[in-house]
Amino acid sequence: MDKEAFISEVSKIAKYSAEFSSFGSDYVFSHITNSEPLSRFEQGPVRVSGMTIILTLSGRMEIDVNLSSYTLLPNTVLVAAADCLLHVREADWENFDAYVFIISPDFIRDINLDINIINTTRFSPTTSPTLVLSEEEMMLMRRYFDLIHYNTIDNTDAIYVRSISRNLIAAAVYQLMQFATKKQEMQPVTDRQHSRRTNYVKDFMCLIHEHHRRERSVAFYASKLFISPKYLSLLIKETTGRSAAEWIDEFVILEAKNLLRFSGKNVQQIAYELNFSNQSSFGKYFKHITGMSPTEYQRS
Repeated sequence: MDKEAFISEVSKIAKYSAEFSSFGSDYVFSHITNSEPLSRFEQGPVRVSGMTIILTLSGRMEIDVNLSSYTLLPNTVLVAAADCLLHVREADWENFDAYVFIISPDFIRDINLDINIINTTRFSPTTSPTLVLSEEEMMLMRRYFDLIHYNTIDNTDAIYVRSISRNLIAAAVYQLMQFATKKQEMQPVTDRQHSRRTNYVKDFMCLIHEHHRRERSVAFYASKLFISPKYLSLLIKETTGRSAAEWIDEFVILEAKNLLRFSGKNVQQIAYELNFSNQSSFGKYFKHITGMSPTEYQRS
């Protein structure tokens, strides 16, 4: 990944933080107590290159993760995998208090965490990337992040900072997985059966997140799930109210809009990056869904 872009990205969040620490381009910790650091996410979906963990201490936030909406209340943790689209819809900024921790993909690989274990679609038994913690669980997670924060700002030896943080972050993530598993086991049997039925939906959303830049065919995703395109379309429509094709288009268009606005690439380069056969086919696709051409959107 572009390390300079990662540093620039997280510094915008940290600028107005009550507490802040970072270790190069590997990770950043921020204690948010006002609106400024996250206000840019209210302007529209923003792709965050690092894995994002938000521990909400007080207040309330309405946030979209990859187009799905969630409410963060006190004692709620949100885990968004690297490269997710985040969009803050609204928040009780006057009372909002949260820890925001962003970890670069390079550092995640360095600490040998299986990327699937932190994938948002598998974080909890439901389709939500959020988890409500007890007071004791929340206190434990705060201690983990406080340790990472103070290790970073107080330790002058970079070798030890990195090694200690590597282990602390791994422990914190696995602790969250344990909390999620424990809550899943406490669900009634009927709820667990229902959650198993939704695995196709969760896996479909995970696959779109992974492949939407290259694949736009419902048949491709159905083959990955070993079911028919017709059954996948029916399942997604019944569960989400939107068709599988509509979800695929939504991801592709949001990616296209981000590239048109922020990548500095021209329309032809973006068409190639999104696996369109040529600029013309990309333009027709984009205009059919948005009502304007890529060039018109880029200039707007």
